[in-house]
Amino acid sequence: MPQEQQPRPEPLDPPMVPFAVAGLIAWAVAGLVLLVFFRDWLTAHGHQNWLWTCLAGFLWGFPGLATMMRHDANRRRRRAAAPRQP
Repeated sequence: MPQEQQPRPEPLDPPMVPFAVAGLIAWAVAGLVLLVFFRDWLTAHGHQNWLWTCLAGFLWGFPGLATMMRHDANRRRRRAAAPRQP
């Protein structure tokens, strides 16, 4: 006897802008903490590139934010065009 298949759940489609903003904030906080509290240690141990990594992560977050804003706008359009399930 074949068993009936359970209906597949709909894929998650959460808003993505909060994730991009959280990433921007995380890189900014990490960079500021390193700059304020660990600058001498970073210089003494030759790890100044960590600050550049934080700056790069923060700056690359802006194109990511723009992409996620576009994604969320398309998400709203997709949801408005999708037929309602009873």
